[in-house]
Amino acid sequence: MDLPKVTLTTVEVVEPDARWPEMFAAAAAWLQKVFGENFERIHHIGSTAIPGIKAKPIIDMLLEVKDIEQVDGLNGVLGAAGYGPPYGEFGLVGRRYFPRTINGRRSHNLHIYQHDNPAIVRHLALRDYMIAHPDEAQVYSELKASLAVRFRYDFEAYMDGKDAYIKEMEQRALRWWQESR
Repeated sequence: MDLPKVTLTTVEVVEPDARWPEMFAAAAAWLQKVFGENFERIHHIGSTAIPGIKAKPIIDMLLEVKDIEQVDGLNGVLGAAGYGPPYGEFGLVGRRYFPRTINGRRSHNLHIYQHDNPAIVRHLALRDYMIAHPDEAQVYSELKASLAVRFRYDFEAYMDGKDAYIKEMEQRALRWWQESR
């Protein structure tokens, strides 16, 4: 099955923005209302959730729901608010993915999982590990910034450039997560 292409025209990595937590909170409050009884919890993930590091100015959110099958019934409501088109699982079993675009610019990425999906831990462990290890987070920050300059018009190459580092950091994060619990 062919996956839809991520359609970012340029890769932009910017300095940390104090408004990112507020942008997450506003989106989270709206999503909690939209998902109602199916809403379990929501997390700010990705680089905009890590204090002091550079990031693409896109708020990544991980929404946990009670029943993933109910999510598809909200495609129209989400689409009317700019979340869409829905990408479905987009390569990750059990996930629903909705990019949000406002005025032609990506502003949010919404990743939805059923509350018991084991992939949730991977996202939270990586976020929490980088918060707890700011020196490593800064290395990642500088890697992203240099890749964004090098591959400004090639999103796939930018992502490929981060891949090995992210996988390595993710493994350290998961070990750290298990040891710290």
